[in-house]
Amino acid sequence: MPEMPGIRDKAPDIEAETYGGEKIKLSDFANKKTVVLYFYPKDNTPGCTKEACSMRDGMKELEKLGIQVLGISTDSVKSHEGFRDKYNLNFPLLSDKSKNIIKTYGVESEHGSARRVTFLIDKSGVIRHIWEKVNTSKHAEEVAEKVRELGL
Repeated sequence: MPEMPGIRDKAPDIEAETYGGEKIKLSDFANKKTVVLYFYPKDNTPGCTKEACSMRDGMKELEKLGIQVLGISTDSVKSHEGFRDKYNLNFPLLSDKSKNIIKTYGVESEHGSARRVTFLIDKSGVIRHIWEKVNTSKHAEEVAEKVRELGL
């Protein structure tokens, strides 16, 4: 299994499909926004729902800090659209059906889904922090605190 990139590593660029067939690349945000790339196991499960709702509820603060949130799992775009609509999520969810991205980032679980890991990537594309233990109900607060601490 590939190793997870570390802090101070260049974040591997990715491209994935989101709602309505739109493609999003990590490099789309280069020199524009700090990116929170959060991997999660499965749409509509208790922990993943808490984490997504935390991001949704913290979005105003995260946007003030210049952060783009991207959620990613191996669920389909259709599943993501249902999850987004059910919980009024206000950020893109990316579909990694091929599992290429979770493998690239070294976050594939033994079940073949994504492990719950979040990467904080600065505007120059460098990983500045990694959460391998996430407080699902307060994750947006953890992220905002770290961004302020690092002065991103």
